[in-house]
Amino acid sequence: MEDLDETRIKVSKNTPETIKEELGQYLTPCAIADFMASLFSEDKLSNCDILDPGAGMGVLTKALSSRVLENNNFIKSITAVELDNGILPFLEDVLNELNCEDSKILKADFLETALNWIQFDFEKSFSHIIMNPPYKKINSNSAQRNLLHQAGIETVNLYSGFVALGIMLLREHGELVAIIPRSFCNGPYYRPFRNIILNKTQITQIHLFGSRKNNFSDDNVLQENVIIKLIKESPSIHEVKISFSTDGTFDDYYEYSCLSDEIVENDDKELFIRIPEHIRHNSISQNFNVNSSLQSLHLSVSTGPVVDFRVKPFLSSMPQEDTVPLIYPFHMEMTKCIWPQEHSRKANSIRSNENTIKMLYPSGYYCAVKRFSSKEEKHRISACVISPDDFHSPKFFGFENHLNIFHNEKQGLDKDVAFGLMVFLNSDMVDRYFRTFNGHTQVNATDLK
Repeated sequence: MEDLDETRIKVSKNTPETIKEELGQYLTPCAIADFMASLFSEDKLSNCDILDPGAGMGVLTKALSSRVLENNNFIKSITAVELDNGILPFLEDVLNELNCEDSKILKADFLETALNWIQFDFEKSFSHIIMNPPYKKINSNSAQRNLLHQAGIETVNLYSGFVALGIMLLREHGELVAIIPRSFCNGPYYRPFRNIILNKTQITQIHLFGSRKNNFSDDNVLQENVIIKLIKESPSIHEVKISFSTDGTFDDYYEYSCLSDEIVENDDKELFIRIPEHIRHNSISQNFNVNSSLQSLHLSVSTGPVVDFRVKPFLSSMPQEDTVPLIYPFHMEMTKCIWPQEHSRKANSIRSNENTIKMLYPSGYYCAVKRFSSKEEKHRISACVISPDDFHSPKFFGFENHLNIFHNEKQGLDKDVAFGLMVFLNSDMVDRYFRTFNGHTQVNATDLK
């Protein structure tokens, strides 16, 4: 598949960024396609009805079909759905080469096509679905969101919409393999999508990549991706294979197994998908001493309420008589708050008046966590104590929206609790645990809870 990979790189480089962005298009490297095809169960590679939604140049279709044919098995049908006119000739060449009698290319939007199948073609189903779905956020009032809503799917990104529709079109005991961003594993916006996965399928393998950059390097993709294999079977406790490689060469591939109730804990209402690494099993989840909820400790965590552009008239670059400290992430240096910062382009203070008072917290000890960590930082969670001792008798604090704040019913914490919480959150143990379900650099209040 070397020639196809070279063509893929040329096509990707020659496709305008505006088109890529509009379609959420990232073409799959051949080595990754071959690996994805290898995950399908060998004993099910006969009489295959294959679907490749958002098929691109047909790299995934070719990888899976080649594996089926190499084992002297029969392909009943191939359905490739693709919207991009510029890429269709390459897809046609791939399907012609495979010489499957019942192969078809649908130049169409997969969301519309899948919805039509689900609503009007009740017999339509597939035994094998392989996909690299588009990665693009969808607005709440968009046509795409409406189409998914009609199918009973609530989600915020095209990739999760594609996978959810794929699950609906997968026949009983059928298999689906997809390479998708890891962002679905946590957070409230993807909870309905996680619910679909966990209620309608079994996760049987998750592959992790150590590098964010190398898998789609010619497309400048920095999102952390995983490859996931799903089987259309009723939920039950089963074995899940976790595999790992630094990048798409798979040179340092290794794997291990765990049970599905380690992936999703039974009492987790948020249905976070945790991906434990076997060398890290001595984490919080297995430490019986760490068993308190925030509620039992009389603690809360909230996103900072001050959105600076909405209160611009009340901001001040430096402290004045009628202002109180406004804390941004840049004020947090290591574990200490350095305030004010004279040469900052952002404000250091906010006026305390009837327009802002509801956004302010009374003076006290608080533990603040940055909502976004840089890729260079050792830990995803970066916590700092905001201590009144570091200021000149402030009456209130303003916390900017890029911070998460631990508090006690919007009051300060006990001093020892605030510092203890900071030490705990900055620990290696918490970082290891956090990374089992958070694959990106954003730290949400829901994650911290």
